[in-house]
Amino acid sequence: MNTFLRRRTGPTVRYLLLAVVAFIALLPTYVMFTGAFKTQADFLRSPFGLPLSPTLAGFGRVWSAQFPTWFSNSVIVTGASVILTIAIAALAAWGFANWNFPGKSTLLAVIISLMVIPPVVLLIPLFQMGAQLGWISTFQLLIVIYIGLMLPFSIFMLTNFFSTVPSSMLEAAKVDGASSWTTFVRIVLPLSKAPMATLAIVNVLWAWNELLLALVLMQSNDKKTLMIGLTGFQSRYSLDIPTVMAGMAIATLPLLVVYLFGQRSFIQGLTAGAIKGE
Repeated sequence: MNTFLRRRTGPTVRYLLLAVVAFIALLPTYVMFTGAFKTQADFLRSPFGLPLSPTLAGFGRVWSAQFPTWFSNSVIVTGASVILTIAIAALAAWGFANWNFPGKSTLLAVIISLMVIPPVVLLIPLFQMGAQLGWISTFQLLIVIYIGLMLPFSIFMLTNFFSTVPSSMLEAAKVDGASSWTTFVRIVLPLSKAPMATLAIVNVLWAWNELLLALVLMQSNDKKTLMIGLTGFQSRYSLDIPTVMAGMAIATLPLLVVYLFGQRSFIQGLTAGAIKGE
């Protein structure tokens, strides 16, 4: 009887704990999105209540500022850096996983070790490099730096996955006369949709939310990214809570959309290659 009770109460406690953690994690998001549709008086009266008289005034004030420019800048920087990172990482990872050359393990270890270097340590050298190139307040500088920071983890993740592709499949393609490039494009890449989707989501989340480098390197107002603009926006409208909530909701919405549409591939990518041959 005691064993039966332990078996029944064990999952119940776990589910209850997960429900509590989910509630705590989602509560700020709920307050943000509901607060964006309230007036200042409604929010102060009931911060956690539903908007009884929804209004889009906060979104109107947000969009009349420089938010469209900041938003488009973030889309350009994030999109370009993530796409190029995945393309470069896929090619490099295929080389590490499929080719044998002197110093391969050492080079891969050096690349992996770069993941532990915090961006703040590189801030001054990167600024000096950008100034010498005349690239301060340009998209290309931020994109190149983001690619460099995202590549180590991307190469590491894809190398691990490519190493689990069954060798029999690669040998069969080689017997059929397929070159290494053809095997990579027609066999390996189609099998890598899940890990690449996972990598894309992780990199999008990082690049979209990155603030420190963008704040220092993007000094022109028309080149600021959304996170920089949102920082100043919160100071400007600190007393207008619904407007601040509307701005934060607009900044958060693309990330929610990316994750909701890619969550299945994200979960598959986390477990892809866990077993040899999968």
